[in-house]
Amino acid sequence: MTHTASPRTSDSMRTEPLLVPFVIQREEEDAAPDNLLLTSIGGLGRHRLRYADEDPRDRDLRGVLWARCSFGAVDDFGKPTGKPQWRMMHPLRQRGTMQAMRCQVCAERARTPLGFIFLAGPDTVDPDDSGILTNQPPVCARHARTAADLCPHLTRDPMVLLAQSAPLYGVNGVGYGYGSQGVQVVERPAGPIPYGHPLLPTVLASQMVRRLSSFRPLGLDELLWELERAA
Repeated sequence: MTHTASPRTSDSMRTEPLLVPFVIQREEEDAAPDNLLLTSIGGLGRHRLRYADEDPRDRDLRGVLWARCSFGAVDDFGKPTGKPQWRMMHPLRQRGTMQAMRCQVCAERARTPLGFIFLAGPDTVDPDDSGILTNQPPVCARHARTAADLCPHLTRDPMVLLAQSAPLYGVNGVGYGYGSQGVQVVERPAGPIPYGHPLLPTVLASQMVRRLSSFRPLGLDELLWELERAA
Protein backbone atom coordinates (compact mmCIF):
# COMPACT_ATOMS: atom_id res chain seq x y z
CA MET A 1 0.00 0.00 0.00
CA THR A 2 1.61 3.20 -1.09
CA HIS A 3 0.77 6.54 -2.63
CA THR A 4 -2.69 6.40 -1.08
CA ALA A 5 -4.78 8.77 0.99
CA SER A 6 -6.26 7.84 4.35
CA PRO A 7 -8.70 4.90 4.35
CA ARG A 8 -12.28 5.28 3.14
CA THR A 9 -14.58 6.69 5.77
CA SER A 10 -18.21 7.72 6.18
CA ASP A 11 -20.07 9.62 8.86
CA SER A 12 -20.80 6.36 10.62
CA MET A 13 -17.19 5.11 10.50
CA ARG A 14 -14.14 5.90 12.60
CA THR A 15 -11.66 8.40 11.19
CA GLU A 16 -8.84 5.94 11.89
CA PRO A 17 -9.35 2.18 11.60
CA LEU A 18 -8.39 0.01 14.55
CA LEU A 19 -6.14 -2.04 12.27
CA VAL A 20 -3.26 -0.41 10.40
CA PRO A 21 -1.29 -2.52 7.91
CA PHE A 22 2.13 -3.54 9.17
CA VAL A 23 3.93 -1.99 6.19
CA ILE A 24 2.53 1.52 6.67
CA GLN A 25 5.06 4.07 7.92
CA ARG A 26 4.24 5.85 11.20
CA GLU A 27 4.55 9.51 12.09
CA GLU A 28 7.64 9.17 14.30
CA GLU A 29 9.50 6.98 11.79
CA ASP A 30 11.84 9.21 9.79
CA ALA A 31 14.57 8.87 7.21
CA ALA A 32 18.03 8.52 8.75
CA PRO A 33 20.66 11.25 8.31
CA ASP A 34 22.31 11.18 4.89
CA ASN A 35 25.91 9.93 5.15
CA LEU A 36 26.25 8.36 1.71
CA LEU A 37 29.59 7.93 -0.03
CA LEU A 38 30.71 6.70 -3.44
CA THR A 39 33.60 4.26 -3.65
CA SER A 40 35.51 3.68 -6.87
CA ILE A 41 35.35 0.08 -8.09
CA GLY A 42 37.17 -1.60 -10.92
CA GLY A 43 38.40 1.61 -12.52
CA LEU A 44 36.81 3.15 -15.63
CA GLY A 45 34.86 5.61 -13.50
CA ARG A 46 32.62 2.98 -11.91
CA HIS A 47 31.37 3.56 -8.35
CA ARG A 48 29.53 1.81 -5.56
CA LEU A 49 27.19 3.64 -3.19
CA ARG A 50 27.65 2.97 0.51
CA TYR A 51 27.04 4.41 3.97
CA ALA A 52 29.99 5.81 5.92
CA ASP A 53 28.94 3.56 8.82
CA GLU A 54 27.44 0.75 6.75
CA ASP A 55 25.98 -2.32 8.42
CA PRO A 56 25.34 -5.65 6.61
CA ARG A 57 21.61 -5.11 7.21
CA ASP A 58 21.74 -2.04 4.95
CA ARG A 59 21.82 -4.31 1.88
CA ASP A 60 19.33 -6.85 0.63
CA LEU A 61 20.18 -10.42 -0.38
CA ARG A 62 21.18 -9.20 -3.86
CA GLY A 63 23.61 -6.61 -2.46
CA VAL A 64 21.54 -3.49 -3.20
CA LEU A 65 21.83 -0.60 -0.71
CA TRP A 66 18.57 0.42 1.03
CA ALA A 67 17.26 3.70 2.35
CA ARG A 68 17.44 3.88 6.13
CA CYS A 69 14.37 4.69 8.17
CA SER A 70 13.96 4.69 11.93
CA PHE A 71 11.60 2.33 13.72
CA GLY A 72 9.05 3.77 16.12
CA ALA A 73 7.53 2.33 19.27
CA VAL A 74 5.78 -1.04 19.15
CA ASP A 75 2.94 -2.49 21.20
CA ASP A 76 2.97 -5.58 23.41
CA PHE A 77 2.64 -7.74 20.30
CA GLY A 78 5.61 -6.16 18.55
CA LYS A 79 3.42 -4.25 16.09
CA PRO A 80 4.19 -0.61 15.13
CA THR A 81 2.29 2.17 16.87
CA GLY A 82 1.93 5.87 16.12
CA LYS A 83 -0.18 7.82 13.65
CA PRO A 84 -0.12 6.09 10.24
CA GLN A 85 1.31 7.92 7.23
CA TRP A 86 -1.05 6.40 4.67
CA ARG A 87 0.88 7.62 1.64
CA MET A 88 4.07 5.83 2.65
CA MET A 89 5.31 2.31 3.21
CA HIS A 90 8.18 1.85 5.65
CA PRO A 91 11.00 0.78 3.30
CA LEU A 92 12.41 -1.92 5.55
CA ARG A 93 9.05 -3.40 6.55
CA GLN A 94 8.06 -3.42 2.87
CA ARG A 95 11.34 -5.15 2.03
CA GLY A 96 10.91 -7.71 4.82
CA THR A 97 7.34 -8.67 3.94
CA MET A 98 8.02 -8.75 0.20
CA GLN A 99 11.22 -10.75 0.55
CA ALA A 100 9.67 -13.34 2.88
CA MET A 101 6.24 -13.24 1.17
CA ARG A 102 4.42 -12.24 4.32
CA CYS A 103 1.10 -10.43 4.61
CA GLN A 104 1.39 -6.65 4.37
CA VAL A 105 -1.38 -6.26 6.97
CA CYS A 106 -0.34 -8.67 9.75
CA ALA A 107 3.19 -9.78 8.68
CA GLU A 108 2.23 -13.45 9.03
CA ARG A 109 2.86 -15.98 6.25
CA ALA A 110 0.80 -15.08 3.21
CA ARG A 111 0.66 -18.39 1.34
CA THR A 112 -2.85 -19.82 1.00
CA PRO A 113 -4.02 -23.23 -0.28
CA LEU A 114 -4.66 -21.52 -3.61
CA GLY A 115 -1.40 -19.57 -3.89
CA PHE A 116 -0.37 -16.00 -3.04
CA ILE A 117 -2.93 -13.18 -3.06
CA PHE A 118 -1.94 -9.85 -4.60
CA LEU A 119 -4.46 -7.00 -4.88
CA ALA A 120 -4.64 -4.28 -7.51
CA GLY A 121 -6.80 -1.21 -7.98
CA PRO A 122 -9.02 -0.64 -11.00
CA ASP A 123 -7.19 0.06 -14.26
CA THR A 124 -3.76 -0.22 -12.59
CA VAL A 125 -2.71 -3.48 -14.25
CA ASP A 126 -3.55 -5.35 -17.43
CA PRO A 127 -4.73 -8.85 -16.44
CA ASP A 128 -3.65 -10.09 -19.87
CA ASP A 129 -0.05 -9.05 -19.18
CA SER A 130 2.05 -12.17 -18.63
CA GLY A 131 4.53 -10.45 -16.32
CA ILE A 132 2.94 -7.89 -13.98
CA LEU A 133 5.34 -6.01 -11.69
CA THR A 134 4.20 -5.09 -8.19
CA ASN A 135 5.65 -3.32 -5.16
CA GLN A 136 2.66 -4.42 -3.07
CA PRO A 137 3.43 -7.29 -0.66
CA PRO A 138 0.85 -10.09 -0.69
CA VAL A 139 -2.03 -10.41 1.75
CA CYS A 140 -3.10 -13.48 3.69
CA ALA A 141 -6.55 -15.00 3.28
CA ARG A 142 -7.71 -13.53 6.61
CA HIS A 143 -6.84 -9.96 5.62
CA ALA A 144 -7.76 -9.85 1.92
CA ARG A 145 -11.07 -8.12 2.67
CA THR A 146 -9.43 -5.89 5.29
CA ALA A 147 -6.83 -4.66 2.82
CA ALA A 148 -9.57 -3.78 0.34
CA ASP A 149 -11.46 -1.86 3.02
CA LEU A 150 -8.40 0.11 4.17
CA CYS A 151 -7.07 1.14 0.76
CA PRO A 152 -9.26 3.67 -1.06
CA HIS A 153 -7.62 2.96 -4.41
CA LEU A 154 -8.67 -0.71 -4.29
CA THR A 155 -12.50 -0.41 -4.05
CA ARG A 156 -14.67 -2.97 -2.24
CA ASP A 157 -14.11 -5.49 -5.03
CA PRO A 158 -10.50 -5.07 -6.16
CA MET A 159 -8.80 -7.12 -8.82
CA VAL A 160 -7.24 -10.17 -7.22
CA LEU A 161 -4.14 -11.67 -8.79
CA LEU A 162 -3.81 -15.20 -7.45
CA ALA A 163 -0.18 -16.11 -8.10
CA GLN A 164 1.58 -19.44 -8.09
CA SER A 165 4.90 -17.81 -8.96
CA ALA A 166 6.15 -14.33 -8.04
CA PRO A 167 9.94 -14.19 -8.38
CA LEU A 168 11.95 -11.20 -7.22
CA TYR A 169 12.38 -8.71 -10.04
CA GLY A 170 14.22 -5.68 -8.66
CA VAL A 171 13.72 -2.47 -6.71
CA ASN A 172 12.27 1.01 -6.89
CA GLY A 173 14.91 3.58 -6.07
CA VAL A 174 17.09 6.46 -7.22
CA GLY A 175 20.60 6.55 -8.64
CA TYR A 176 23.41 8.56 -7.00
CA GLY A 177 26.48 10.21 -8.47
CA TYR A 178 28.66 13.30 -8.14
CA GLY A 179 27.05 16.69 -8.66
CA SER A 180 27.35 20.29 -7.58
CA GLN A 181 26.38 19.29 -4.03
CA GLY A 182 28.71 16.31 -3.83
CA VAL A 183 27.12 12.87 -3.65
CA GLN A 184 23.54 13.44 -4.73
CA VAL A 185 20.64 11.97 -6.68
CA VAL A 186 21.43 12.14 -10.39
CA GLU A 187 18.97 9.64 -11.84
CA ARG A 188 15.30 8.90 -11.14
CA PRO A 189 14.26 5.82 -13.12
CA ALA A 190 10.67 5.88 -14.35
CA GLY A 191 10.01 2.32 -13.20
CA PRO A 192 11.47 -0.60 -11.26
CA ILE A 193 15.16 -1.39 -11.77
CA PRO A 194 15.74 -5.10 -12.41
CA TYR A 195 18.36 -7.01 -10.44
CA GLY A 196 21.48 -7.23 -12.54
CA HIS A 197 21.03 -3.76 -14.05
CA PRO A 198 24.31 -1.81 -14.34
CA LEU A 199 22.81 1.14 -12.39
CA LEU A 200 22.25 -0.89 -9.22
CA PRO A 201 25.69 -0.35 -7.60
CA THR A 202 24.81 3.35 -7.20
CA VAL A 203 21.10 2.92 -6.38
CA LEU A 204 19.47 3.61 -3.03
CA ALA A 205 16.40 1.37 -2.92
CA SER A 206 13.12 2.10 -1.18
CA GLN A 207 10.81 -0.72 -2.35
CA MET A 208 11.27 -4.33 -3.44
CA VAL A 209 9.45 -5.47 -6.58
CA ARG A 210 8.23 -8.90 -7.63
CA ARG A 211 7.04 -10.13 -11.03
CA LEU A 212 3.80 -12.10 -11.19
CA SER A 213 4.59 -14.62 -13.89
CA SER A 214 2.04 -17.32 -13.13
CA PHE A 215 -1.31 -16.01 -11.93
CA ARG A 216 -5.00 -15.76 -12.67
CA PRO A 217 -7.22 -12.70 -12.13
CA LEU A 218 -10.50 -12.96 -10.23
CA GLY A 219 -12.80 -10.92 -8.02
CA LEU A 220 -12.47 -10.75 -4.24
CA ASP A 221 -15.81 -12.43 -3.55
CA GLU A 222 -14.85 -15.24 -5.94
CA LEU A 223 -11.51 -15.61 -4.15
CA LEU A 224 -13.11 -15.81 -0.70
CA TRP A 225 -15.58 -18.39 -1.97
CA GLU A 226 -12.76 -20.53 -3.41
CA LEU A 227 -10.74 -20.22 -0.20
CA GLU A 228 -13.73 -21.39 1.82
CA ARG A 229 -14.10 -24.43 -0.43
CA ALA A 230 -10.37 -25.21 -0.16
CA ALA A 231 -10.29 -24.95 3.65
